[in-house]
Formats: sequence, C-alpha cells, structure tokens
Amino acid sequence: MNTSLSAHGLHHTYRRRGVFAGRGQLPVTALDNVSLALAPGEAVGLVGRSGSGKSTLLRSLLAWERPDAGWISLAGKRVIPGPASALRWYRKEVQYVPQHPAGSLDPRMSVVQLLTEPLRQLQIPGAHRALIRQALDRVELPAEVMVRKPGELSGGQNQRVCLARALVVSPRFLLADEPVSGLDLPLRDSMVHLLHKVVSEDGLGLLFVSHDLPTVGRLCARLVVLSGGSVVEEGATADLLARPLHSVTQELVASIPGFALAPR
Repeated sequence: MNTSLSAHGLHHTYRRRGVFAGRGQLPVTALDNVSLALAPGEAVGLVGRSGSGKSTLLRSLLAWERPDAGWISLAGKRVIPGPASALRWYRKEVQYVPQHPAGSLDPRMSVVQLLTEPLRQLQIPGAHRALIRQALDRVELPAEVMVRKPGELSGGQNQRVCLARALVVSPRFLLADEPVSGLDLPLRDSMVHLLHKVVSEDGLGLLFVSHDLPTVGRLCARLVVLSGGSVVEEGATADLLARPLHSVTQELVASIPGFALAPR
C-alpha cells in the first residue's frame, strides 16, 4: 500500500516584471518536472542555493500553491489546493514547521491557545488539554509554559512550541523550513535531537529544508539537491556528501570549511 507523500512532475512558472520598460513580465521557471517521494519514518534533506526552487516546492507540498503542471498526492489521493474545509483531511496528515517562530506565533496568545487553535480548526476529537500536554512533553517543554506567551519564552523554546503545534494534531509528515537556522549550536543540537526522535521513534516522515549541510548529514538519510528548479542529484546523504557528482552539490559541500559528515 502506498503511504507516501509525493510530488509528481511539478512545473511552476512565475511572472517577473522586466528590467527595462516596455518588456512586460518575464517568465521565471521555479520548478521544472520535479518529482519527490517521502515515506513515513524517513528523513529527507532538501538543499540548494537560494533561488533553486526549494521554497516553491515546499509551498506546493503544503498545498499553498497550485503548480502549472503536475500534482501532489498523499497515500495515492490527489491533493488539490482549495478552501480550508476541503483540505482539512490533508492538514491533519501534513504539518509545517516554520523557520521563524516570531512570524508564526501570535504574541497575544498563550501557548495553550496556540496549540488549541489547530485542534479546533481541524476538528480533532478528544481531550484537547491532554493532547497539548502530550505534545509539549514530546518536545521536552514543561506543562508550565502553557500559560506563557511567546514574548515570555526564549527563541529555542518558541521553536519547540512551533514543533509542538505541528505535532499536536498527530500528523504523519512534517515539512520543516530551515527550523534550526536561527539557533545557536546547543539549541540547534537539541532541535535536531527532537526531530530525529519523531522520525525514528514516532515514525513520522520529515522533509528538512536547510542550507546547513552538517545538520542535514546528521539528520537525513536521503538527500535531494535542487538547482534551477530541477532535481540535479538525489541519493543516500552519506554518499552524496562524501562523493558528490554534480557541480552544484560539489560547490555546496566545498563551501563548508573543514566539513566532514558526522556519524549518525
């Protein structure tokens, strides 16, 4: 039985206004025949230079944008961007972990309110207070933070709140956009530990979008490299980082001074 979250031949073109007057809008290809599959219990790293198409692919997988061609499917069921009510089934299964907690956590709301919101919107049954405590426990935050607001928490705590908010609805897949980029090394390590735990122990599928190759090497068994809107290299992370074949992958690896793949 197919249980994967998959992209099938995605093509997406934006229109950008020309540099010179009178040229109208110029087409910019963001994705060009991109296919990708993510299985439960699998961590996949998505890397590439800025402008390579990572953000467009992520938005397509989240059903925030409709591609010009191709489609997204979950367990063989086609995902069509549309109103929130039509996508409720999909949001229960696929959740997003943002890069910047400050931009996604309402500063006026307490942690318990922030985690109640997705439970209510997605009509998750059960005792919501118990589900929230369970989610906070999974990200190693004490129950006392429930009454606190984002401004009363550290950056690392807020990032854990974002992860807890994604986990509270018990999804099968997490799509994480640079979730450790703004954290110092100890906080980054603790976040990587939590993400590894939800993959290895809870069996969630994780797509980890990052510029941080050492972190990708620690967390992700498989690596996908995007360039110019296309997948230029894909395979086992250890193999690609030790012996990159494509010039883009070679440049990404070479850009990390003294880089060595840490043991998993």
